[in-house]
Amino acid sequence: MKIQFLGTGAADWKAVPENYPGYRYFSSALVDGELLIDPGPDVFLSAKRYGVGLEGVTHVINTHRHQDHFSEETLGKLLDSGAEFVPFAAGETKTVSRYRISAFAANHGTVSGAVHFLIDDGDKRLYYALDGAWLLYDEYQALKEGADLLVLDATIGDVPGDYRIFEHNNLNMVREIRETLKPYVGKFIVSHMALTLHGTHRELEEALAPGGILAARDGLVVEI
Repeated sequence: MKIQFLGTGAADWKAVPENYPGYRYFSSALVDGELLIDPGPDVFLSAKRYGVGLEGVTHVINTHRHQDHFSEETLGKLLDSGAEFVPFAAGETKTVSRYRISAFAANHGTVSGAVHFLIDDGDKRLYYALDGAWLLYDEYQALKEGADLLVLDATIGDVPGDYRIFEHNNLNMVREIRETLKPYVGKFIVSHMALTLHGTHRELEEALAPGGILAARDGLVVEI
């Protein structure tokens, strides 16, 4: 299974121009060139910048309807190209192309119906957990059955005392999740970094490296 991060930023990245150092597009990911997670407004911009073809996208799924994760215009273009949008509610499991996808409720209180996805192609298992704070108990139980890659929200960075910990992770929360789940999960990667709550990408990598956690950047390709 190949995962490409089309965007790794939170909503505040639109406050700066695209030539800003270390610019991040809104968070979105492409699985095996055919399954798009989150049709946000930056998908086509990112695809152009990183030379990613979207003509192979056959199915689109969405974690939640915040504007940095969902765009009617983006979705419309993908549907016009022949893709199918598959809606999910927490607790549902569906077969989408060659994937078995389960949706779990996410702790993301400023929007209704937010979910995380467990994507299983029969060989590898990806758990995509943007946005949200911590992981809920049902998610823990599912991850105990094993995952090859867990993508975690890391919106807040190392900023202490930030109220957003009630719907997003800071790096200490990510470290604790990794420590708890490392017997069951192969790789841990963070995404959805806020412009105003993080330093440089290199600083983020250095902060996470001791815990064996990777930091995604736009365009990054990971194979599991």
